Amino acid sequence: MDEFIILALLAGAGTALVAGPLGSFIVWRRMAYFGDTMAHSALLGVALGLLLQMDLNLAVGLVAVAVALLLLWMQKRWQVGLDSLLGIIAHGSLSLGLVAIAFIEDVRIDLMAYLFGDILAVTLTDLLLIWGGGLIALLTLWRIWRPLLALTVHEELAQVEGVAVERLRFVFMLLVALVIAVSMKIIGVLLITSLMIIPAAAARRFSRTPVQMALTASLIALLAVALGLAGSLWWDTPAGPSIVVAATLLFISSRSIPASA
Repeated sequence: MDEFIILALLAGAGTALVAGPLGSFIVWRRMAYFGDTMAHSALLGVALGLLLQMDLNLAVGLVAVAVALLLLWMQKRWQVGLDSLLGIIAHGSLSLGLVAIAFIEDVRIDLMAYLFGDILAVTLTDLLLIWGGGLIALLTLWRIWRPLLALTVHEELAQVEGVAVERLRFVFMLLVALVIAVSMKIIGVLLITSLMIIPAAAARRFSRTPVQMALTASLIALLAVALGLAGSLWWDTPAGPSIVVAATLLFISSRSIPASA
């Protein structure tokens, strides 16, 4: 196999392994739109990184942290529904990023690569960043697994039991932001949350425990990456969207398989 195919598979696998457990919490907490909001804000991070001539992954991470803090502040201060706030931030940050990119005249930008990914162009440095960031996210998620699960099941009860709800919610937002920042080159900022949500939704049908669902979601995400890359090479289609299409087909197929008792 060519080296770029191996790098693409390894990069996709690194993203899939962390997308499974993280996406499971997104599904359990019904935060799919939050994931999209964080992903859309990543384009603003790309634009600011180019304007300020700084590392793009760092810029995306900083913008994602700022968006998470802004969302928490707006929830406390403004009497506006969460879905409305997410919609405002998602579309506002995406549009602001596109406007900012229009002012960059001396840099040639492949906007489609940022929006929909370019996994076949992944380098060894990208691979190390993806696996390093994914490992940090998995270790952090492992440390906060029990309190985050308690928060997901019953927030008020978790607060009574001493769980630092606000801090835990913020840490979870940071984990989502970290995964988006290091993985945006795989399937793009507009599609990255699809690799978190779709495999987790498919795994939910066959899982009896939270751990089983997280592991199954990772396996389904891995399969989606492999099938998507194979389809992309065979039919010469965009790799990022092909991975999402594969994940969607796996989800549809899962509905025809009997669920675990």
